[in-house]
Amino acid sequence: MRSNGSGADSSATAPHLGGKGRLAVVVWLVLCAICGSTWLAIKLGLRDLPPLTFAGIRFALAAILLGIIVWRPRGPVVRLSSEDWWVLAYTGFLSITVNYALVFWGEQYISSGLAALLSATVPLFGLPLAHWYLDAEPLTWRKVAGALLGLVGVGIVFSGELGIGGPRALWASIGIIVAALATAHAGVLVKHRATHIDPSVLAGVQMAGGCIPLLLLGTALEGNPLTYHWTGLAVACLAYLTIVGSVIAFMLYYWLIRHTPVTGVLMIPLVTPLIAVLFGVVFGGETIGWHTAFGGTAILAGVGMAVLSRRS
Repeated sequence: MRSNGSGADSSATAPHLGGKGRLAVVVWLVLCAICGSTWLAIKLGLRDLPPLTFAGIRFALAAILLGIIVWRPRGPVVRLSSEDWWVLAYTGFLSITVNYALVFWGEQYISSGLAALLSATVPLFGLPLAHWYLDAEPLTWRKVAGALLGLVGVGIVFSGELGIGGPRALWASIGIIVAALATAHAGVLVKHRATHIDPSVLAGVQMAGGCIPLLLLGTALEGNPLTYHWTGLAVACLAYLTIVGSVIAFMLYYWLIRHTPVTGVLMIPLVTPLIAVLFGVVFGGETIGWHTAFGGTAILAGVGMAVLSRRS
């Protein structure tokens, strides 16, 4: 049986994000632009840095910055219940450890644009999860049809990667799909059980907990970070991903989750891949094959069908 979700207006769609009006629309657009640009930053940083430690350092630094933001002298003390800590630990493991370990590893073998397109499947997993957890966001036949169309697009992309990129590219693509599932589950759980927690506290605790397994695994498998090839490009990518792609983006993301329907927030991946592909082609020298273009179009069309109402 599904439990009651947040009191957000369930009739809102992504382009009209709840009762906050214009502010929500601006936040939504800014977040789309940030999320679209981070894929290329990851790809460029991976030229010099190994994936697990790269991701772990990113979120360790971001957690420190968010801790500074949250801590206020003589301000209100942040109090979390034992249930809150459990939710933060579990969603942090899903959205930080599992998600970014697979994303950073996967982008070694596929383009940043393709990685973003596969990550666009987040809403396809989020819709049935939202149906289960949130009464205000039931699953409809239109959403089911959109999800099926998106899965067809994933199959097309996979067939292309198997024929062109080989087994490594195929496994990288599968890894990013699993990352999308983990992200969707975390987002819905936050909407269901953690909307009362301040976004900076929520994101900071998730990052602090989620980065620890990344750093431990990275050190064990990839060696001492002090011995890495720290080029200017690597440092710049790490700084951008930490400050803009983590601290600012996560605070905006959880602000939207608190004030808008989760399906509206999960529609962000509908726009993000278009920006990511553009950045990859213009600045990263990437190319898009017909499998990726055709399959990606099906994915985005399916996501749009699933999360947009007929009126929109």
